[in-house]
Order: sequence, then structure tokens, then C-alpha cells
Amino acid sequence: MTADSHFVFLPAAASAHARHVDWIYFGLIGVSVVIVGLVVALLLTFGIRYRSGSPAPRGKLPEWVSREIEIGWTVATLFAFIFIFWFAAASFLTTIGAASNPLEIHVVGKQWMWKIEHPNGVREINELHVPADVPVRLVMISQDVIHSFFLPALRIKQDVLPGRYTSESFTADKTGSYDLFCAEYCGSDHARMGGRIVVMPKAEYQAWLDAQPGAENLAGKGRQLFTQLGCAGCHFEKGHRRAPDLAGLYGSYVQLAGGGTVRADEAYLRDSILQPARQVVAGYAPIMPSFKGTVSEDQIFSLVTFIKSFSGDREETTQ
Repeated sequence: MTADSHFVFLPAAASAHARHVDWIYFGLIGVSVVIVGLVVALLLTFGIRYRSGSPAPRGKLPEWVSREIEIGWTVATLFAFIFIFWFAAASFLTTIGAASNPLEIHVVGKQWMWKIEHPNGVREINELHVPADVPVRLVMISQDVIHSFFLPALRIKQDVLPGRYTSESFTADKTGSYDLFCAEYCGSDHARMGGRIVVMPKAEYQAWLDAQPGAENLAGKGRQLFTQLGCAGCHFEKGHRRAPDLAGLYGSYVQLAGGGTVRADEAYLRDSILQPARQVVAGYAPIMPSFKGTVSEDQIFSLVTFIKSFSGDREETTQ
């Protein structure tokens, strides 16, 4: 807390999901208070009623009373737990589920910073600008150790892992500047790995994007890198193609040489770039070289974005 800040019980809630989480949180506190109050009341009542020297009857209870009561409170507790779990899970999935055609932003965690890249190529360090009332999907990966992308105002936290994509979706509906933290101990300067998320009106966000220097379409950068690495020679070769066609590949199911199928999502595309011999497409020889150590995580994001957007315009790609 800064010198001019004041104590708040909870961070500001900047999304519908955050308000749902708060509602569930206070609801659980309320249920806990009722249960604790009931237990304390019973303890006090029985402690006074059956205190030493009191005339309260102390005869042995019938066996059925003990059995029925024990079964009753056990079953009631079980059903209460199942109901609370179902309600919280249903509320979570309803409010945080990924919408169709979200704004996709790429995040790379690195000791000790967050590197963020927008679809048009604008990059940020430890800051994330997003438009209000627009679904956002973060596609994240770590460059070194395990991190955790934590946005308290949105009540979301997602581990960011080396060698594996994770994602998080949200829709912020309250403009302002909010904290961004790493919630997984990642080294000596872990406490300094923070920043902010800035939620802006749509028009202001677009103006901010347009004003940033060096902006270039992320898919366009991936297309240029695709050509520089010589990928077009196999994937877009006219006549006999030595590698699978990438047009419309993303989201489809790929038949593998060893049998079975796999969905061509971000993880599959990344593995195909770094470990091409791992899942060879049926009908093709395993001739693709590995680009592990040749391309950075930022460049992999660009390549994956290009492949996701590729619709079959080979002439544009090979220029």
C-alpha cells in the first residue's frame, strides 16, 4: 500500500465474474457464520444445562436417536457440500467461459517481467491495455520457470508454464488501472514481478493502439518469419508437396502416421515447430527440422498466429 492509499477489504471488482466470486465468497462466509453460531449456541446450552450439579436428566438415550441423528447430519452436510460446489462451479463457468471471436493477446512470462503482445504487434512490458466490454483471451507461456498471471480486480489467476500454452478469458466492464501480479514464487525478485492492467473505453483503446510505435500485424510478422525460415518451400511448394497444407489447418483434426488423430490447436502447432517428429501427419515423411533454439517464444507466437489465420493465399506468403 502507498502512503496515500487506504485499507480496503477486497480489491475493486472490474468484471461480472469478479462480482460473482465476491458474492459466493460472502455467501460462504455467511453460511460459516451460521454454522459456527449454531455450534457455539449448542455448546453453551448443553454446558449450562448439563453443568455439574444441575437437575437435568442424564439417562441413556435410545440407540435409534443416536443413529438417526448421526446419519441425518452426515447426509445433510454431504448434500450442502455438493450444492455449494455445484453452484460455485456453475457460476464460474457461466461468467468466465470464453466468448466467440475474443481479442487474443499473447503473454510471455520471464524472470522477472511480463512481455505482452497485441494482435497488431504492439508490445508492452508489465502492462496490459484492454478495451472494456470486449471478451479477451490471453494465451500464455513461460520462457523459464513457472509463473502465475494474477489479476485481483478480475478475480482470475492462471499458472504460466514453460513449454506449454495456458489460456485465460475475461471481459472487463469497469474502466481504470488495476494491479497485475505474479502469484507463483519464481526467484529472488519474484515480489517485483508485477505491473498493471488498464481497462479503457473501446474508442480510447483503439486510439492507444494506433498511437503505439512499431506496430505491425502479428500474423504478418509470422508470415515474414515463415518465409525467412524456408518453411514455404515445403508447405507451399507447387506440384508435389513435401509437407502438409496449412490452409485452414487450425482447429481441424489431423490424422497421424502412427494412427489416431489430434486437434490442431496452439499446443499442437507449437510442438510441430519445436518437435516435428513427435506427431507426424499421415502420408508425409518426417523430414521437417526442429526449430528449437532457433526461434524465440515471441517468434513462435507470430508463427502460430500466422498459421491460425492462413486461408490458402500462397502467393502472398511466398512473396
